[in-house]
Amino acid sequence: MHHRWLLLFACFWVLFMLMVASKFITLTMKDPEGYGIKQGPLTVLPETEKMTVTETKKLQIEVQPTTTPLKDDSYTALIHKERMELLSYVCHNESLRNLSRNAISKFVLDRIFVSDKHRILFCQTPKVGNTQWKKVLIVLNGAFSSIEEIPENVVHDHEKNGLPRLSSYSAQDVNERLNSYFKFFIVRDPFERLISAFKDKFIHNPRFEPWYKHNIAPVLIRKYRKNRRMSRGGLQFQDFVRYLGDPNHRFLDLQFGDHIIHWVTFVELCAPCEINYNVIGHHETLEDDAPYILKEAGIEHLVSYPTIPPGITKYNRSKVEHYFSKVSKRDIKHLYTRFKGDFELFGYRKPTFLF
Repeated sequence: MHHRWLLLFACFWVLFMLMVASKFITLTMKDPEGYGIKQGPLTVLPETEKMTVTETKKLQIEVQPTTTPLKDDSYTALIHKERMELLSYVCHNESLRNLSRNAISKFVLDRIFVSDKHRILFCQTPKVGNTQWKKVLIVLNGAFSSIEEIPENVVHDHEKNGLPRLSSYSAQDVNERLNSYFKFFIVRDPFERLISAFKDKFIHNPRFEPWYKHNIAPVLIRKYRKNRRMSRGGLQFQDFVRYLGDPNHRFLDLQFGDHIIHWVTFVELCAPCEINYNVIGHHETLEDDAPYILKEAGIEHLVSYPTIPPGITKYNRSKVEHYFSKVSKRDIKHLYTRFKGDFELFGYRKPTFLF
């Protein structure tokens, strides 16, 4: 009998100890927050790579691709303020000095049209809708009473359109105007602008300017066509890109003269780090930028920017991919190296999808 009680007591004791042990194990398996999941060792994730100040600012104001125009005036003003802040930052970036700085030479002054009556300077940057801005200035200068009256052949005839160039003034008058007049110009995605220049001058040539096809194209084909046996068929976009990305392109630039204005960088055309521009519009947001420029210049009650056809200013990635599809990665990288200053200064994304 005594042994039976001892056996029962031993069984109860073992059962009790098992219950205590089970409870202890359950408690230790719970995580500190009480979710009943065992907490394993912590894994420290690497910090996200920090963006440079330039990249951060570019993310704030990127215009490519643009889908809908901005409608709110205050937001448009903020966008322009951030664009100018980015420009100032990049201009002071010593690592980009060779790509962003340019002397105010006669070549630059030749690009700037003057309206003394309304104290406006406009720097011409071809292939971004400059013809329409010329019409605006022609009306402001009084040569014609409305944009609709201006014949197309007169717009580009600088002896008849009534648009003096800043280079025609004395040094003192140039400095006075640069320091006191309202100054602006328009930019566009650099690579898409080059496509537009190539199509306009070497493919369609709507204004019949034969020197592009007959004088410039043969020179580029002889120097940059890889397969010399395929010299027929005119200039190819690949040839054009190799020329533009060639570090020694300036030798040919001198030979081609002012015709190069259609494809040189915005830096070379307008010296944005040396001239304190008031507004830099973007082709991709021209629906909003045009009225903003007119308002800032104080002429919105005198003239209107011509109607912009729907979709014409929108960035076309498919077109860019199509034209660069036959260009080697090496040539694209060389081209980007030359135009990097334009991408950085004006907040355009590096077209990594091409590399």
